[in-house]
Amino acid sequence: MTQTRRETWLFWLFALLILATGLGLRDPWPADEPRFALVAKQMVESGDWLFPHRGSELYSDKPPLFMWMQAALLALTGQMRIAFLLPSLLAALGTLWCVTDLGTRLWTRRIGLYAGWATLLTIQFAWQAKKAQIDPMVVFWITLSCYGLLRHVLRGPDWRMWMLGWAAAGLGTITKGVGFIALLLLIPAGIAARRGWPGVRMQARDARFWLGPLAFIAACCVWLVPMLVAALGNGGGAYRAYIDDILLRQTVTRYANSWHHGQPWWYFLEVALTAWLPTVLALPWAIPGWRRRLRRRDARFLLPLAWAALVFVFFSIPSGKRDMYILPALPMLCLALAPLLPGILRKPNAQRLLLGFVMVFALAALGAGVAMLLGQPGFERRLMEGRDAHVALGLAWMFVAVGGFGLAGGLWFGRRRAHAALVTLIAALWVLYSLIGAPLLNDGSSSRGLMRNVGAVIGPQAELGLVGWREQQLLMADRPATDFGFKRPKPDQFAAGLAWLRQSPSARWLLVQEAALPQCVERGSARDMDIANGRRWWLLQADAAVGCDAGAPASAPAAPAAPEPDDAGDE
Repeated sequence: MTQTRRETWLFWLFALLILATGLGLRDPWPADEPRFALVAKQMVESGDWLFPHRGSELYSDKPPLFMWMQAALLALTGQMRIAFLLPSLLAALGTLWCVTDLGTRLWTRRIGLYAGWATLLTIQFAWQAKKAQIDPMVVFWITLSCYGLLRHVLRGPDWRMWMLGWAAAGLGTITKGVGFIALLLLIPAGIAARRGWPGVRMQARDARFWLGPLAFIAACCVWLVPMLVAALGNGGGAYRAYIDDILLRQTVTRYANSWHHGQPWWYFLEVALTAWLPTVLALPWAIPGWRRRLRRRDARFLLPLAWAALVFVFFSIPSGKRDMYILPALPMLCLALAPLLPGILRKPNAQRLLLGFVMVFALAALGAGVAMLLGQPGFERRLMEGRDAHVALGLAWMFVAVGGFGLAGGLWFGRRRAHAALVTLIAALWVLYSLIGAPLLNDGSSSRGLMRNVGAVIGPQAELGLVGWREQQLLMADRPATDFGFKRPKPDQFAAGLAWLRQSPSARWLLVQEAALPQCVERGSARDMDIANGRRWWLLQADAAVGCDAGAPASAPAAPAAPEPDDAGDE
């Protein structure tokens, strides 16, 4: 076996170790994971895959492609714990394949592997890949689109790759509205072709050029056409509101007039300099190297770098920003960084900086673990709210182990092979988090513990209703639960729930978020179910609400409702 082949196997082994470890060991966590998992579960149970539902309401925040994949895998495996995370894992591995293969085609196999390592070891990439949010899949579609477009523009003409690039952008768009941003690559490509940069081929005068836009439209129509036909044919007001929300409010309006997640224009620079560690540590050497290659008119650097810059600009314009928005730019940035990495890693100062990062990270983890073992620091008190005491002990030893592995790697490999110490630290971090941290946090983060306790209190034959609920309560319930709307005002939910409760007072219970519990409820007759997901929950029967009027919305809660900590919404 050649050295390059061994290095390839080693890379994919570590990719699976970092990304796949822990699959099946936890349930969906807020804010977004329970929402998508619940929608997928209801698709399988109801057979209605065209219109996603969240409980009894239509869910119009996102197109359904990601949820279709979760639902298909749930129907195939029958295991929600596997099905809800598997699309993100496959998407992350697909992204790594695109980057490594494109690096190989533009330079060499070794450069392709460097691009893959730079992407894999970036903290935000692995963190998002181990979560069941839409973003890993959007990153894959966008990266696949850039892959196809760059193969056509830089190694073409290749009209199949051209169509693949446009089709992937279309599939990205029906996964999350911003999936089309891969097509921004055509702006620097067109400018470079017009200015005569070597090796750039747009072929805009060829009739086959228009096969690309047609492929984009066809990919979008996979969902858009049947959805519109069914919604307009149904004629119901809820379905017409669904069309307006998903095609206008959640796309154009959200971009032009964001209604939450407000951040300053420079927010993504801060994200890149922190969440993209340790990859961004190479920038002091990479920026001069990029400048030299751009002066040589090397389009292999121009196109991915210019496109990444356009992504930053695109997402910096609206006021609403979340850290994962710029993640699609990372693979292309790593692609442009990869040819410079062999030289950078030979520099003593770069090795010292990398080793310093490893040692600081390891000491911070070790210090956090020791502090949890010897006392109760502030971060532990916040983390442990609503959780059992044994969780803190397990997490403390996990931090100690991560720090120990990092220190051992730093001392063993030293400043001449600090990159190997980095791989040791990052692999230890994600493996220990996946095998120890996530299972320990699962009961409190997923609401499984809350809903298990609720089921034990009300007994197997009782009916359960939810008021002021979040997706994780409905998803984790051990029986079919009745909801009274999700976006409906909480007083109206409680009034409807109370009427439902009084129809069969001995067999029905309501689980109510404290923020939705009105003053008229006798708390001494209700059962405090403690805190889960940063909220306190109450379980009650009809006798606890004898002073409430079920014919009108309930009175306001006794105290102002606290901000909802996992209501960030999915974007």
